[in-house]
Amino acid sequence: MSTRAEVTTLPPTVVMGVSAAGKSSVGRAIAARSGAAFADGDDLHPAANVAKMARGEPLDDADRAPWLDEVGATLARHGDDGIVVACSALKRAYRDRIRRAAPATRFVFLSGTPELLAERAGARTGHFMPPALLASQLAALEPLAPDEAGVTLDIADPVDALAADAVAALRESR
Repeated sequence: MSTRAEVTTLPPTVVMGVSAAGKSSVGRAIAARSGAAFADGDDLHPAANVAKMARGEPLDDADRAPWLDEVGATLARHGDDGIVVACSALKRAYRDRIRRAAPATRFVFLSGTPELLAERAGARTGHFMPPALLASQLAALEPLAPDEAGVTLDIADPVDALAADAVAALRESR
């Protein structure tokens, strides 16, 4: 683990992927390893979005728009100091919307098999996102395109290894 004296500021970073991919765990680990701040995108959702998901209803693009704007604004406000935000950012259009507010943003895409994701979703407790919505997220998912700044990592690896790989890739991209 890096110490504060070893910290090199990372670009504004979004840890993305479907529910149960480990965005918050990996995001916190990246932030700790790099000395960056961490924000959980779940905390940036309007209350109406949280209530809708808790009822088992998937969000639509209109629901996500103000949330994505808040994610982008958070990245823009704190980007120079180093910030990592956990945010699903499932579609290219969502990532483009975030980049309009914070153009230097890099993405860490946590990718996994549907079976591993379903296993993790089923094992989670106390989260507003029910496992039943995983299928809708997988259907909507558009992985990072080759022209998008970021890295794709396999969630089968341990959190510490994912964080180390992400930090190395993000520092290289600066």
